[in-house]
Amino acid sequence: MTDDGEVERRVRLIRPMEHPTVALTTMPQTHWQQTDRATFSRVWAAEVAEVPEFTDSEIHIVSGLLLPIWKRLPNESTRVYRLQTDTGERIIGRKVSPAWVVGALSTGMTTLTPEQAFMALLDGKTVLDLTDGLQLRRVRVMGANRIELTGFTDAMRDRLRVYGLFHEIISWKLRMFVPTDASGLAILGKVLERYPLSRISDRAAA
Repeated sequence: MTDDGEVERRVRLIRPMEHPTVALTTMPQTHWQQTDRATFSRVWAAEVAEVPEFTDSEIHIVSGLLLPIWKRLPNESTRVYRLQTDTGERIIGRKVSPAWVVGALSTGMTTLTPEQAFMALLDGKTVLDLTDGLQLRRVRVMGANRIELTGFTDAMRDRLRVYGLFHEIISWKLRMFVPTDASGLAILGKVLERYPLSRISDRAAA
């Protein structure tokens, strides 16, 4: 729903690696166009062919003698991972979230790069508290995972829109979200630059 309570029709654009949702009224201003099945299949196959076979991601593993610190490890998963690096090194341990790593290694400063923050939020196990009472976390809205910003005031709203956050009125309440597509990282970086991190916590403990 829009700010004045009207229903806004939207379409979901399905692509091999993303599923953006846009207002139907904005479609004429985009480069999207209707086509026949044969053309769609050809364009879809071409885009799929450009998707890399493998992608790189970063995970954090606590390994070694874990029994003395087992109770200090996060409770969201007790699964033990067995990995082998390209050089042949074998690692056995527990996977932990970026937020837990920052907390364990922190010397009084709370910090995450925008890339780390974005990945931690998408993972859904991390809550980020920012200055001025703002908070970021992953939520489930209308069947899709979103990164929601809460705690904003009316005075902040226009600035956050300029940064690139989008808003919706859900159950008569205005809610703001950071896009989860490729544009979200840069938008989150602007938010963190203006409202720095004050606390990082695991979702279960938040």
